[in-house]
Order: sequence, then C-alpha cells, then structure tokens
Amino acid sequence: MTDDLLERHPVHALLADGTTVRIRPALPGDHDRLRGFYEEMSPENLRLRFFSLGGRSAELAADRACRPAHSGYRALVAETDGRVVGLAEYDTGGEECGPTGPDVAAKSGDAVAEGAATGPDGAATGADQAATGPDGAAQGRGAEISIAVADGLHHRGVGTLLVEHLVSAARSEGITTFTADALSENHAVLRLFADLGLRMTRRFEGPEVRCVIRLDQDDAYLAAVEARGRAADVASLLPLLRPEVVAVVGAGRTPGSVGRAVLNHLRTGGFTGRLFAVNPGVESVLRVPCHPSVAALPKTPDLVVVAVPAAAVPAVAEECGESGVRALVVVTAGLDHAQAQALLTACRTHGMRLVGPNCLGVSNTAPDLRLDATFAADHPRPGTAGIAVQSGGVGIALLDGLSRLGIGVSTFASLGDKFDVSGNDMLQWWESDGRTGLALLHLESFGNPRAFSRTARRVTRRIPVLTVDAGRTAAGRKAAASHTAAAATRTMTREALFTQAGITATRSVGELLETAALFHSQPLPEGSRVAIVTNAGGAGVLTADACAEAGLVLPPFTPAVIDELLAVLPDGAAVGNPVDATAAVSEEQLTACVDRLTRCSGIDAVVVALVPTAVAAATGDDLVRAVTAAPARRARPVIAVRLEQDRSVLLLAAGDGGTIPSYAEPQAAARALAHAARRSAWLARPEGTVPDPAGVESRRARTVVEDHLTAHPDGGWLDPRTCAELLACYGVPQIPWAWAETEDDAVLAADRLRGFDGRVVMKAHWPGLLHKTQQRAVHLDLRGDAQIRAAFRDLETRFAGLMTGVVLQPLADRGTELLAGVVQDEVFGPLVLFGLGGTVTEVLADHAARLAPLTDRDVHELITSPRCAPLLLGANGNTPVDLEGLEQLLQRLSRMAADLPQLAEADLNPVLATAGGITVLDARVRLLPRHPQDPYLRRLR
Repeated sequence: MTDDLLERHPVHALLADGTTVRIRPALPGDHDRLRGFYEEMSPENLRLRFFSLGGRSAELAADRACRPAHSGYRALVAETDGRVVGLAEYDTGGEECGPTGPDVAAKSGDAVAEGAATGPDGAATGADQAATGPDGAAQGRGAEISIAVADGLHHRGVGTLLVEHLVSAARSEGITTFTADALSENHAVLRLFADLGLRMTRRFEGPEVRCVIRLDQDDAYLAAVEARGRAADVASLLPLLRPEVVAVVGAGRTPGSVGRAVLNHLRTGGFTGRLFAVNPGVESVLRVPCHPSVAALPKTPDLVVVAVPAAAVPAVAEECGESGVRALVVVTAGLDHAQAQALLTACRTHGMRLVGPNCLGVSNTAPDLRLDATFAADHPRPGTAGIAVQSGGVGIALLDGLSRLGIGVSTFASLGDKFDVSGNDMLQWWESDGRTGLALLHLESFGNPRAFSRTARRVTRRIPVLTVDAGRTAAGRKAAASHTAAAATRTMTREALFTQAGITATRSVGELLETAALFHSQPLPEGSRVAIVTNAGGAGVLTADACAEAGLVLPPFTPAVIDELLAVLPDGAAVGNPVDATAAVSEEQLTACVDRLTRCSGIDAVVVALVPTAVAAATGDDLVRAVTAAPARRARPVIAVRLEQDRSVLLLAAGDGGTIPSYAEPQAAARALAHAARRSAWLARPEGTVPDPAGVESRRARTVVEDHLTAHPDGGWLDPRTCAELLACYGVPQIPWAWAETEDDAVLAADRLRGFDGRVVMKAHWPGLLHKTQQRAVHLDLRGDAQIRAAFRDLETRFAGLMTGVVLQPLADRGTELLAGVVQDEVFGPLVLFGLGGTVTEVLADHAARLAPLTDRDVHELITSPRCAPLLLGANGNTPVDLEGLEQLLQRLSRMAADLPQLAEADLNPVLATAGGITVLDARVRLLPRHPQDPYLRRLR
C-alpha cells in the first residue's frame, strides 16, 4: 500500500502476541506526540537509539519525522489507543536518521551514492551498489533506515512489523536496499534484521555494525512474513476459539430468541469456562447469572456473543472494547453501513477480533473446552473436521452431515458478512491446533486471494482443504472486452486459485461430504487407475461409466492377475475390468478378490459395487463384511457402492476400527475418488519456483506505463508503438512491423518488410479497435505497391473518421495459432490465460488460466491443460512446437503482470507456435490508473 493510500486508510495489523496496532504515516500534527515518545524512553534506549544522550535528540527526531512528505522518504507510526508505540523511517536523500535502540532502533549511516565501493570483506558500505540494465540505466537505489519502539513494547514485533511495511513502501518506489548502523551490543535490533528473511550483509566498524539489507521479495522473505503472521494470527484467535470467560449480550427470557438459544447451547454443551449473560432487566436466564452491562461483569470476558438489535450493536461493541474484551461474535443481521462501520471501528480501535455480523456463531469441541456458541439445531459431534462458512444454512448442513458420518467437528466458524475473521484465519488455526485433519470451506468472497492462496498451498500439504465452489457462473465478461478478457470468467479465476493452491473444489454440499468421507477414511490413491468388482453386471457397467466420466482409468489386468482372480471366484465369473463376481460369490471369495486387487501394482483403487440378491451363497451383510474386512492392511483405497442405500454416503465400520465409505450412486463414488487422485497428484508434484526471466527491464516498463498514464489519466488501450515498447521491456518475441499513416508511408514500409518473403499484411488501427477480423479491418497476402495502395485506400474509405493509421507486417508462416494474455481481476489479481487462439478462440473456448506470479510448474500445467495441448506436444507424429519458447513467453507475461498493477489486460492473439519458435503476431494492452498494493503485507481486512 502506497503512502498516500496509507494516509487516507490507515491499516491495522497484529503483533506477535495477537494484539492490534494501527500503522499510518507520521503527520506534521504528530510533532508533540513523537517528541514525547522519545522523551519517555529510558536513558539506555536513548543511548542505543541515538548513540549518545544529547539534549535535543528527541526534538530533532520529531522534526525530521513530521516534515512534509516527499519522494524517497517515509516515516511510519505504530499506535495503540492513540499512543505512539513505534516509529520507522527510511530516507534516500542522505540526511542521517540517527542511531539505534533495542528492538527499537537502527541508526542509518551516512548517505552513499549508488555504485558505492565495498569494504575489505566485500560487504557494501553504501546504501546500494546499483545494478544496471542493458540500456545502462540504474535499476535500483538505496535508503537508510531507522526504527524506534517504546519502552515496554520490545520483543512484541512492533519494530519488525514497521520494517515490513517500510520494505513494501520502498519497493513501490524502486528502492532495492536498506542500510542501517547499529551498536554491536544492540543484539535485539541485529536479530530483527537477521530474522526478516531478507538477504543481509554486516560489516563491523569499531563499536558499530553496518547492515546492508536487500529488499528482494523472494520466497524466503514471504515465508518468513507468513510465519510471523501465522503466529500472530493464532495468538489473536485464542480469545475467540479458546476463551476462558464468555458472555452473551442479548440473552432474553423469551423462548426462541437467538441470544437465549446461544446461551442455552453454551450451557448445555458443557462449556468448561465461566459463563455470563448481559440483560439489564433480569437476574438470570436459564439459570445463568445476568448483569446489567458488560462493564458490570465480575470478570472481563475473553469472548462476547452479541445478539441485540442492529441499532444497539455499535454501542455494545464500544463498551466491550473499553472493558478489555478481546473477541466478539456478532450474530445480529441487518446492520446498515454506518452501524457496520462503527462496529468495525470499535473492534479495530480496541484490538478485538470479530466474527460476523450476520452469522451462526462459533464452536470448539475440544474436550477441555466444549465451546458451542451457536444457535444450530444440535451440538456438533466432536471430531477432526474444521469448518468455516459464510452461509449459516450451509454451516448447519455441514455440521449435521459430518456428525451423521461420524467424522465430527474440531472447530466451526460461521463467518457471516466476514468483516474480520476469514477463511485464511481459520486455515492457520487448523494448521496449528493439532486436532484438525480435514478443512472444509464455503466462501462466497475472498478478501485477499493471493495471501489465501499461499496459506492454502502450505496448509493443504498437511491436511486436505475442501471447498464448495460457491458463486459459479457460466456468463463470460462483456463482449466489448478483448479475446483474453472475454475468455476469463470468474469461474475460471476461482478454478485457477483452487488448482494452484491444491484445494479440492466440489460443486455442492453433498459432493463435499462425499469427498470428505473418502479423505477421512482411506489412504489416497497413487494414481487414477481403478478396478471395479461387482456381484451384478449392470451395477458394474454403471460404475465403469461413472469412473470414465470422472476421468478415472480402468486398465486391463495382466494374465497373472486374471489367473489368480479366476482361482478365487466362483465358476462363471468374468474377470475383465469390471470384475463380475456373479450373484453366487461368497463372502470369502469376495474378500480374496478385493485383497488381491489391492495388492496389484497396476491398480490405484478398488470400487466394489454391490446389489442385494436372493442367492444363498452370501447375504448383503456378508458381502459388506467382505469389503470392510481389514482396510488398515490394504495399501490402496477401497470404497463401496450400494445402489439400495438410502443415504448418499455412509461410513461403514471395519474390522480393525477403521471405516469404509459407501455410496448410493456410482457417480458420487467416482467423483470422490477422482478428487482423491487429483490431490495425490498435487502432493506428488514439486512445489515449483517462480522463474526470473533474463533481460527483463522492469524499471523501463514502469516508465513507459507512467508516461502513458500521465498523457492519458483515465488509461485505455496503448497505441501499437507503445504496446510494442512495453512488450519489448519483457523480451516478448514480436513479428517485425511498421507503422504508416499515409498511403505513401505504407508503400515505403512495405518495401522494407518485403525482405522477409515479399508478402505483407495490413491492419487498420484506431483507439479501441479490438476484433480486427470481425470488423474486416485486415488485408492479407499483399504483393506489390499497387495492392498496398489499394488496401490502404479501402481501409481509409471504410473507416473514415476512425482510422489513425495502419500496421504492416510480413505474412507469417503457417503454424498453430494460440492465445496468451493477462487479465487483472479486481479481487484475485493478475490472471494469465493460454489456449487456442486466432479467430476461433471464443467459439471453441479452449483455454486454461493460472494466477500470477506463475511458478515453473504452473507454466507447465498451463501449456498442457487445454484440449489443444497434443497439437503442441507433437501428436500423431508431428513435430512439437518450441515448448521452451512457449514457457518463456508465459513466464514473461507473468512477470509483466506481477510488475505492473496498472496492466488491466494484455491480449496476445494470435501467437504463432512452430518448431522454430514462438512469435506474437498481434498484441493489445490496456492500462488503468491503479495504485500498487502489496498482497502479502501483514494487515487486517
């Protein structure tokens, strides 16, 4: 977040102990407060901060921080309850920030110009050793940094949090290095710098240490920020999800009231802490003592459940904050904008975490807590599934379904309108609680999808994360958009998020429960190869169809396996795949058959489809026992399909205490198994790294963007020359071209281009023209001056008053026409699309998408996901296209999207792919004025 945005919208963030601070720029009106901030420091802190105890140090430091803002200087303040508790600054201008203090302070050294010399050990002695690009322009600069934290708040992460925000602000200004001097005895601040996750060099100069910190946002830094954020987040959720004292405000005597229902659930659920009700009109409700206000309670609650009319919510929240409450669950619905803002302001001002409003409540089934602060119909069954939902109805369905299956619930949070606590928070709680084995989400919106994606990628490697993909729509974006934007739907964007993060996305609550049952009870299959066993041929056919439709494979058995199956099955059995064991199969025979298939190296899972028959060899229960005999001894998953089953999925008790999932429909079993196979494949693949393409000129690209937006403040489509220049900054391969505004210029340009093969293409251009072929604004295969002149006059006549010029290109060779592009989603960030291009791109809709920045694995999957992928890989004996060049193109597009938040969309169509290389034949880029925001910066919503 840039400094001007931060001034208008100060942010709140969590410290290491879960408390909240407000971060904002220092303002001229802060002078007295900042001087007092320094004057209240102990002599030792002042000595470490300023390297001396000079009498005017506090005054000069306040003067410096409160001077008018200017480029190259930032001063950020951290405050709680209106009190300044921390200050951090950077300056590129050379004026000293002054020395350092414990967790507290770092003194910046003297300013050193870019390209500074190095000391004997090679460490940089200046703020930056500026790198240069191919054009010789400096691509980075340095700044000096200082930090100070108030006495009594050391080691709580104030300084680290401020530095993280400074790092983000500095990057947005093109600063690449921080330099700071500290006393060598100041172990706390040296440890702060060392633990940031950024590359640092240190050089000792007598009693001082000079630290040079590179500001590259690599994965090591993001991982370190995540680790700090996770610890702070979990600490902040303790009062919400593990409270020792709970109060319900609005618990009335009237049966059926929400507050009374929540209080009753807390009481009857066996909450082990202290429980109070707040109701000024009565002494007790449901035998729980009542008090007239939160302030009058004999002990300050950790958690307050608010169930009062909407108009009363802000006042209750403010009272809770002033009383020291740390968490609120607001079940009240219908808050207007002013009431909602007042509620959130009270929570931020007083450092309270908030669930809701308009929610069902929260619960934690831990045996030493038994918290059920909901108004669901029944208490959740204790278990291993964590649930976070926005819809209360979906929450009730999941609570009931998981309890019925016997999986049970570890922690439940109905997020409602999701003002504060989000799915990201709950994922981090489940990652740390030691009780959750499945994470189930129903999220209708994403506050910070890129941060959510990083969290989910980490969490889902430990526990499965499943979601209902709510809010799907088949409607594309408006046809006025480019091919890329028209292809990018919100459904595709969400699918990209879920795929990259390893989240199992289902299409209904029923499918979510069906999949959860398999994940809970069985090992993951190593692949998608399935063997089907049935006692009725028709059931086997239905199951085979369902598996094939779900993308699973039914491989043939080897002769050795066939012989072994024939030896254990009754006469008349068919041992293809599916295996028809016939209605005469006995329990023992079916057990032997299933056991043999689970040991088969060419099989990843076994589906047993059973139908009850009147044959005496085995009853229906006997056959079920054959399936559930010993799942723990089976290395591969085994699932049942029972067509007579009255529920969509059940978990059948097995002989060793485990369970086997049983489905009423083959389609449900196949869907769940396909989800399990995809999760197994995701876990098996390398995590991937974000490549750094060679020759990228990010600084030059930002200048191109800034110059265009200065001339066109509302943004818009780039003209061909500016578009080509921007793409060249990222090394995107473009076909040679020329621009002409007159007939004679077109002839001269064509003469220069005919050196390629003599034939030329002419394309009309005017601002906003997107679909040239549909507008018949293209002439192909032009030969000779006469054809050039005729084509130009035709375009000039038909598009009089519109056309500003023409683009001429040599006629391209034959090859596969592809689409590559970027769409900047307002919520999800940049989305990179790839697929079949040319004039059929929207008709065939053969596209895949991933969210930027792309890892090398993302790029590989992007290329191989569309249906046209076999054409690129050399199907039917054809020569593969230049796959390395294609990967490079997508990596460069990803880098451009990540670098430039102003990039609204880029449409490269067609991209010609041949064995000899990759060439962009037509490109359009649209810019919009946007302020950069760091999606990984620690801040509350």
